[in-house]
Amino acid sequence: MESLKRVFFAVTNDLNSDQRMLRICSTLAAAGYQVHLHGRVLPESRTMTQRNFEQTRMRLWFRKGPLFYLEFNIRLFLYALGEKTDCLSAVDLDTLPAMRLAAWLRNKPLVYDAHEIFTEVPELLHDGPKKRLWQWVEHFFLPGVRYSYTVNHSLAQWYAQKHGIHMHVIRNMPFAAQMHTRQSNEGFILYQGALNAGRGLEALIAAMPQLSMPLYLAGKGDVEAQLRARVVAEGLEKQVFFTGQLDPEALRELTAKAWLGVNLLESQSLNYYYSLANKFFDYAQLGVPQLCMDFPEYSLLNEAHEVAVLTASIDPQHLAIQIQQLASDPERYEQLSRNALVAAKHWTWEHEAPKLLALYKDVFLRK
Repeated sequence: MESLKRVFFAVTNDLNSDQRMLRICSTLAAAGYQVHLHGRVLPESRTMTQRNFEQTRMRLWFRKGPLFYLEFNIRLFLYALGEKTDCLSAVDLDTLPAMRLAAWLRNKPLVYDAHEIFTEVPELLHDGPKKRLWQWVEHFFLPGVRYSYTVNHSLAQWYAQKHGIHMHVIRNMPFAAQMHTRQSNEGFILYQGALNAGRGLEALIAAMPQLSMPLYLAGKGDVEAQLRARVVAEGLEKQVFFTGQLDPEALRELTAKAWLGVNLLESQSLNYYYSLANKFFDYAQLGVPQLCMDFPEYSLLNEAHEVAVLTASIDPQHLAIQIQQLASDPERYEQLSRNALVAAKHWTWEHEAPKLLALYKDVFLRK
């Protein structure tokens, strides 16, 4: 294995805020692999934080849409052809065409990391032509991929049924060493994550006039402008606050002060229905109870350790009532918080990392 330990990862996002990829790459690097993570740089991108692995980013002409994906994959393909590596790892479907072609031409092993069902994201639900294009990409490039993994058992089962691919499950959990002591509860509601369609954010904002506490939205995304406009239109500027994109350490510090975390999703997206967001574990790590969707993966985890109030609806009135009920029941709230701290001992990256290392060991042993 000593001569076959270089791994090249490709993502389409900025690298600083991708906590899953930072965990994966740092874990492999700590185990002796030479790791290179390659992404893209945006006008608002900050200087990359120094890590124990190499990081590079491309500056592209196009920022979104078909031309962005075309430009990215062409340039990634050319880059990957010249990269000194022993294994190419494509992260999600939007990097797979370039990486699979480069791996095939170079006779290198390919590993596929599926964070989600790309063809079932909400942005494609009502755009038939784009969805059909990505479905073609999936059906053309995915079958036959030998090494792959995803973030939960529901997604692994979907890929097995749809494409006949066996995917390992490596869940998206935080490092135990990144835990903060929860020194204060500042009485605000927190949403952390992308401000994208289908996240229940409009409903959450609509529920806020019925609540007496502030709401912090920590992240950026496609619907941020619409959400800001809605806050202004409803006169909630002194109750709803946008923090922008925070680095992982600042986000953990903010989360540690929250009274309640939220993880709301629309069930019309199969991708969301089978999701297991890292925020679910991030809230639990800090003993923060949460309001979460009653979807398969969250329900199973909550049965093992009740850390969340589960909801089947994102109706604003329903959300407000559930939050009010929790606020009026301090005994239940404290029990959820205690349960979260117990669960945090089990829901850590330290429990998932050995699965990742075993997978890449197998890749190089079988090369």
